[in-house]
Amino acid sequence: MRAIRLREPGGPEKLEWADAPDPVAGPGEVLVEVAASAVNRADLLQRQGHYPPPPGASEILGLECSGTIVEVGDGVEGWRVGDHVCALLAGGGYAQQVAVPAGQLLPVPSGMELTTAASLPEVACTVWSNVVMHARLTEGETLLVHGGAGGIGTHAIQVGKALGATVAVTAGSDERAQRCRQLGADIAINYREQDFVEVIKAETGGADVILDNMGAKYLGRNVDALATGGRLVVIGMQGGTKGELHLGKLIAKRASITATTLRSRPKEEKARIVAEVRERLWPLVERGTVRPVVDRAYPMSQASDAHRALEAGGIFGKILLTAQ
Repeated sequence: MRAIRLREPGGPEKLEWADAPDPVAGPGEVLVEVAASAVNRADLLQRQGHYPPPPGASEILGLECSGTIVEVGDGVEGWRVGDHVCALLAGGGYAQQVAVPAGQLLPVPSGMELTTAASLPEVACTVWSNVVMHARLTEGETLLVHGGAGGIGTHAIQVGKALGATVAVTAGSDERAQRCRQLGADIAINYREQDFVEVIKAETGGADVILDNMGAKYLGRNVDALATGGRLVVIGMQGGTKGELHLGKLIAKRASITATTLRSRPKEEKARIVAEVRERLWPLVERGTVRPVVDRAYPMSQASDAHRALEAGGIFGKILLTAQ
């Protein structure tokens, strides 16, 4: 098969469309002919040599895909050759074929194009596992999402609104903030011109749940923005890895901080997340209450251009890589 190969860590120019070994569906796995994959910031980190795949995972980039099952491994039930699926991956999505544990498969939502479905698994499982399963966001609470215009952010806005929460986001411009409002955000903060702590306190009194992709840079301010009993969930480190934490403020608010990742979790844990996403979130997607947000698509052989676009900024939602 053909795949995007990374000969050595570095810039986007290090990504090459080249021959790669054909994957094999082992016990409990299916083989998917890939229609599309999607670009995530974790892919940029892996390309740079900062985020290696977990043991046993494919070295090929790509944390999600959509496509058609072409082979079913031993012990797999509920799936058959010809099924249209999308999948959460530990790696391997930037390729013509990928082997996927059956527990990480989702059906393509009815009425959705097969390629578009590639934009969903990573954001859906990340948002649902952190905001709902872990942080327990409930109706009437306030959710603050940093990076509201990104893939995670655009999805989290819609999930928060579907659950009956007040949703606030940060974004890097008035135009991007306005687009977040059009998706359903109640409060959209231009972080270049406004202090999100002041706005959240003034508008809501504090956030019950904060989904943070910045890490160290926002740690102290996130604690300031939390409501009593608030839950801060850190899923990224775009603003650094080391910060100072004021424990007194955290204790006074009876608040909590959790840092999570999805890629390295055991298959069984991923399967539980995917199962709940299918049961509780997928009906919202089927009804159009939560919809994919795709900014643009590139042929998979042009993955280097897709990486440059994401690094340059200005993307609203996801970037897809379509099969060739």
